[in-house]
Amino acid sequence: MMFSSVMRMLPRYLSPAAFAAAGVLLITAAALFLQPYIGMADNGDFFRILYSNGLYFNDPNYNSQYLGFFVKNYGIFQYYNENGATLFSSQSLFIKVAILLNQIFHDSQNFDIRYQAWMYLILYVVAVYLLVEAFTWKMSKKAGYLVAAIAIFILGDTGYTAYFNSFYSESIVLIMTVFMFASGLLLYRKRYNDYVMLSLFIVSAIALTTSKQQNAPVGIIIAVLGFFLIYIRKKRTYRIVTFLSLIIMLGVGVGTYVLIPKEFVNINKYHAMTRGVLLDSTNPEKTLESFGIDKQYAMLNGSLYYDPYASVDVDSELLEKSFYSKYGFGSIFTYYAAHPDQAGKMLNQAARDGFTIRPKAMGNYEQSSGKPFGAQTVFFSGYSLLKDALSPKTFGFIILWMLIVVGLYMPSFVSAMRTWRWRVALRLPLILMMILMGLSGIFVSIIGAGDADLSKHEFLFTLTFDLVSLLTIGDLLGKRLWSNEAVEADEQVKDDR
Repeated sequence: MMFSSVMRMLPRYLSPAAFAAAGVLLITAAALFLQPYIGMADNGDFFRILYSNGLYFNDPNYNSQYLGFFVKNYGIFQYYNENGATLFSSQSLFIKVAILLNQIFHDSQNFDIRYQAWMYLILYVVAVYLLVEAFTWKMSKKAGYLVAAIAIFILGDTGYTAYFNSFYSESIVLIMTVFMFASGLLLYRKRYNDYVMLSLFIVSAIALTTSKQQNAPVGIIIAVLGFFLIYIRKKRTYRIVTFLSLIIMLGVGVGTYVLIPKEFVNINKYHAMTRGVLLDSTNPEKTLESFGIDKQYAMLNGSLYYDPYASVDVDSELLEKSFYSKYGFGSIFTYYAAHPDQAGKMLNQAARDGFTIRPKAMGNYEQSSGKPFGAQTVFFSGYSLLKDALSPKTFGFIILWMLIVVGLYMPSFVSAMRTWRWRVALRLPLILMMILMGLSGIFVSIIGAGDADLSKHEFLFTLTFDLVSLLTIGDLLGKRLWSNEAVEADEQVKDDR
């Protein structure tokens, strides 16, 4: 009776989109801003983005907290910062805004990372609102609130939101991917102004692509499949603007790859060989010789670039000349293509890690909380725990999931294309775009860095899997999976300005 009363009252005050946004806001605020505070421990990557943005580690015990404890306070450089940018990332813009907010409302010398978390949370809540609005537009109230509740369960999970209290770029990946998918679907649904949604789509896509070097292929995928966006309006100005925007996206993808610092190229190449190609090779010496590398380097098999007692100087000129220069992305791809059994093992390893939202090696609590080293929260973590425990851990499942999703949406796409209704046909290309973005995270991780830190590198895959699955569930609940529903009806009544 109480549940029925609540369901009858909800439409008076909150739409399904507002309900989802409010739910994510309350749950995430409780997780991140009420004691014990929840965040993500540093795995050693924070320095890459911290110093160049005017922050430094001011906790004397910081080194002892790596991987185990979340740290929320950092120092702000007061005079001269000699540290240049170690990498190009859109994340820097968000960090600078957070520092400014911290200086205005808190302190000019000490940075509290929760100011960044509040900024991220506000952006995320808006993104969730737009996403659920796109999912539930012209859907029945009953189905709409059910979709919103599922969205809260998935997108409010602390496996996702704990990243806001960290300096990992996954926060930007999460927020911008949701914004991009939402704005694309809103263009499909004919909700809000097309130009506003297109601008949001392009801006969020650029921020996503440039958030980390691994996402360079994302810009290219968006530029190619974004072709459908050009024809959803007949106005020439719109088509020219959209075409130029997609060209810019292509340039952003290529530029992101070109701007990868040499240091990080070598780190990834080292792991691509020692934690990838050599790892499952039955004859590491012979494998190295196939790349033109001296077989003595087989001793590096399984090692990490950061090993404190390495058998060779990983930054030496010798290794640059006789090891790193002998292979690249293309040659490793060719090797895996010629050794499908080994490629299959790596793909299955990727599948085992690809459904883990939060890496198991990183703690969520501050040291002062009294929690054990590396302890992880279970607060509103039901989805991430279930997903990790129940998802089939084979790449074959990923292929099956892709075939089912594409198969479900293909009839409406074919129907729309037969009559050249580009806007109506946009739904499947958007889904394919998300799937390919996720797969790029898997393939780039394997070919580019082997199994090193694989679960974290596959964050984009696990996110796109959830978003596409959520859309499919929503369309099933709304009984519009095989129809072109509201879009077709609006074609007759809305002027194509």
